[in-house]
Amino acid sequence: MTGDGTRAVRAGLPEPEAHEPALPGPVFAAHYHLPGEATGPYTYGRDTNPTWTRLEAAIGELESPDEPAHTVAFASGMAAISAVLFSQLRAGDAVVLPNDGYQLLPAVRTRLESYGIEVRAAPTARDAQSGVLDGARMLWIESPSNPGLDVCDIRRLADAAHARGALVAVDNTLATPLGQRPLDLGADFSVASGTKALTGHGDVLLGYATTRDALLADGVRLWRKTVGAIPGPMESWLAHRSLATLALRVRQQAEGALALATALAERPEVTGLRHPGLPSDPSHALAVRQMRPDRFGCVVSFVLPDKAYAERFLAALTLVDDATSFGGVRSTAERRARWGGDDVPEGFIRFSVGVEEPADLIADVLRALDAAKP
Repeated sequence: MTGDGTRAVRAGLPEPEAHEPALPGPVFAAHYHLPGEATGPYTYGRDTNPTWTRLEAAIGELESPDEPAHTVAFASGMAAISAVLFSQLRAGDAVVLPNDGYQLLPAVRTRLESYGIEVRAAPTARDAQSGVLDGARMLWIESPSNPGLDVCDIRRLADAAHARGALVAVDNTLATPLGQRPLDLGADFSVASGTKALTGHGDVLLGYATTRDALLADGVRLWRKTVGAIPGPMESWLAHRSLATLALRVRQQAEGALALATALAERPEVTGLRHPGLPSDPSHALAVRQMRPDRFGCVVSFVLPDKAYAERFLAALTLVDDATSFGGVRSTAERRARWGGDDVPEGFIRFSVGVEEPADLIADVLRALDAAKP
């Protein structure tokens, strides 16, 4: 299998068996029959589950189709992020985080520092994290960044980190493994919130970490077992089912996001417009080299004049839900500053493009912009 669409449809499926479903249903089990010694693939529900096994195999095939990889699934993206960080870092270590990444990273920073881990931070743009790598144990990259959509050179940063003896983890949530493969770019871990575009229907909380190093995977898996941050079998099954349409969704969303960004570029009330697929975007040239062609993600960010203007715009939309998160089949948008934690203006909008017809979505957005004028 070489095509992403084919791989997404077939990934992680068992060998065909007469009269059995192509994707077996979820296995609900706290324990398994276990005579004799406590060995075997399935012993206890906090350790392993056949439904996880299939999902993890599927994600591994998408993140690393050309080399064997190990994926560990979690109950949420934050569980996956925490597992990678806290399984690999010890008191006295230093970690480099982006200072413009996901809004819960400051809370993670506080917890890391409480354990005696030094935290350094620098922006994603212009590979600024490379300037604070000396002596670090781990580099954490978020590219494209959320919500600002800056892009860094993952391979360059990974090479620099490895030369200093540091591990590299990349948050690949926004790009998805069909838009970007961090392991091919030199990262040790590709980590993501499967809540977003990977599953894409806004009905599952899930996270995962993928690595080609079995020992690193063992450490992350032990952390999951120790803290119990396991995914439910139903969520795992839903996630695996949803992978079959990932290529279709990514393609439609990327097309719609670029079309929307192009239309917004003509509006005088819109400033700070960002989308890596726009030729005018500061990150475009790097994104073209690093990400898969025409798959620059579903998120468009921009700024409206003030908080009231932004809220009038959101209220006037009819095809777009005012909701957080991104990557779903239904378009969503929000005034990101309402959460705190992101260094963005009050009128900053994070817009996630769904799979609606781009012409319909653009018409709705332009009408809402007109309605929002004071």
